[in-house]
Amino acid sequence: MTDNPSEKDTAAEQEKWKEKGVAMRAFFYIFGTHVFAGFVWLLFYLGQHAQK
Repeated sequence: MTDNPSEKDTAAEQEKWKEKGVAMRAFFYIFGTHVFAGFVWLLFYLGQHAQK
């Protein structure tokens, strides 16, 4: 491995992209989980108030 500044910049840039990817993935997982939970809650709510 050499001490080439461009390689260090490239590695740092790749790490930033990885961090952004992890943050975006976590956001979508949390958002998706809440959307799914809201849908399940809606099903229970509608089932409870359905005409029987």
